Amino acid sequence: MCFSAGASFTAGVLLTFVGTETLRKIRRPAQIAFAGIPVFFAFQQFMEGILWLTIGNPAHHALETVSTHVFLIMAQSVWPILIPLSVLLIEKNKTRKRILYGLLAAGIGVGLYYFYRLLLNGIHAKIVGMHIVYEDTAFSYLGAVTISVYLAATIAPLFVSSTKRVYILGIIMGLSFIASAIFYLKCLTSVWCFFAAVISFVIFYIFRDAHLRKISF
Repeated sequence: MCFSAGASFTAGVLLTFVGTETLRKIRRPAQIAFAGIPVFFAFQQFMEGILWLTIGNPAHHALETVSTHVFLIMAQSVWPILIPLSVLLIEKNKTRKRILYGLLAAGIGVGLYYFYRLLLNGIHAKIVGMHIVYEDTAFSYLGAVTISVYLAATIAPLFVSSTKRVYILGIIMGLSFIASAIFYLKCLTSVWCFFAAVISFVIFYIFRDAHLRKISF
């Protein structure tokens, strides 16, 4: 997350534990992607922790570049694809599945767009106060459009899902995005990903509840 290396690594360790415990509670292979979200978030937090330790140090420029790009690929390209896909895999309602296919297509589109921009234009990360700010080297006229599509792909599937309590994730992610945008606009990518990582604990609760109640979804 954007506050310190120690905080990022601590979040990474906790999310690894939570993700492992969540994966232990799956009942069918289709649940793996959704249950594995905390593990992906953990990896992302570890990457930003490494960035905290290497940023601005010429001796570790290569590692800084790798951690910056991996973090942003996860944040901007993987999540808008993984979230609708993971929800789609556990969905059983045919009508809802059709909607999720559309959101997945939108996620793939915006994910590939961000990946293309990252490869074409590069990115520069710097520390501002107690935050990491990712500065795109190219100005985009599609900024508002791509952010809207990104939010639709990452949040809307959680409301479309018929799985019990998944909508809670959507509410928390939406509110955390608004809070991040208001208070941490310049480092939105980093801060919102931290809040989203914390949300992974809700996923553990969903699987734990289903496991205790012996509910299959």
